Amino acid sequence: MAGQLSNRKVGWVKAAIFVLGLLPFARLVWGTASGSFTDPLAAITQGSGEWALYFLCITLAVTPLRRLTGWNWVVRLRRMLGLFTFFYALVHFIAFLWFDHFFDVAAMLADVVKRPFILVGFIAFVLLIPLAATSTNAMIKRLGGKRWQWLHRLIYLIAPLAILHFWWMKAGKNDFAQPILFGVIVAVLLGLRVVWSRTKARAAVRA
Repeated sequence: MAGQLSNRKVGWVKAAIFVLGLLPFARLVWGTASGSFTDPLAAITQGSGEWALYFLCITLAVTPLRRLTGWNWVVRLRRMLGLFTFFYALVHFIAFLWFDHFFDVAAMLADVVKRPFILVGFIAFVLLIPLAATSTNAMIKRLGGKRWQWLHRLIYLIAPLAILHFWWMKAGKNDFAQPILFGVIVAVLLGLRVVWSRTKARAAVRA
């Protein structure tokens, strides 16, 4: 059936995604080590931030893709995609903490409070941490399915915060093309969920 894929094939898909997901990071490492980047800090910060957004959008696209195509197996890719979102957000945060503040936490927190767009991004990153920490099967069992689902609905708050962070950052350069594109994608992906949720609620009322 179209909605099914053997465990072996899903395993191959996961392996391919894992390799492809690491390529942007490998490029950042190679570009920094080889001196290819004119400004390594800007390249790492911008590259990791953008890839965190790419993976965030791809993760949010899993459920609509499953519902629209019937490919139920794609749900099994969501955990890895979500962890790649966290991974690149972590690289983005480490670049900020390391290169901008040399691990001076007090200076970092002062900068977070002083610059609103950093505060918004910092909040989005902090909210990602419990999602990554509870991504294992053991944690799902420990929390219980319903509590785990409620916790992971934080992604619906994280996504707009991430877009706002990106928009605010680009506003200083008067460059809105990418923020608008990401914003439209996230709005569509979240909007589909709202429509489906209301449709389900109406069906339940009729029943």
